[in-house]
Amino acid sequence: MTRQNNSPKIIQMKSQKLLFVCLGNICRSPTAEAVAAHLIKQRDLPWVVDSAGTSGAHDGEMADPRSILHGERRGYDLTSISRAIRESDYYDFDWILAMDASNLEHLRQRCPDKTLLDKISLVTDYCSEFKVKGVPDPYYGGVDGFDHVLDILEDAIEGLIDKVQDRSDKI
Repeated sequence: MTRQNNSPKIIQMKSQKLLFVCLGNICRSPTAEAVAAHLIKQRDLPWVVDSAGTSGAHDGEMADPRSILHGERRGYDLTSISRAIRESDYYDFDWILAMDASNLEHLRQRCPDKTLLDKISLVTDYCSEFKVKGVPDPYYGGVDGFDHVLDILEDAIEGLIDKVQDRSDKI
């Protein structure tokens, strides 16, 4: 006779590593990193977030002051330092999220192993409210562009987290 174990099954969600990528890593991707870090902390998830740029033109710089200001107004901490994407990122991260079609194409072309291409997607693919194909670059626009970027990223990252959690629940 075998004894049945009726105790609840506790499954700990695997830690996920998210990398957000834009061109210079001073506006959109550090904003996405800050939004994701905030939302992940709220949900008490053991995830890691980072950001990078497809260009190394701003390596070592802080985020654009306008991004920092608009993020702080919503309670986000934009303190990351700009860096270019590295080959190792393709192996180290579970999700590589491009801000626009140009970044997406660049990431796919530079991918060192074609079996890793499934990790790469547009962050806006996870939006539920906004029907956009990319996050517009606010760098050369007015201040309203930075709030619009935050609106899109909040929507996209909420959707992304929900999708990842839903996928983990089915494992």
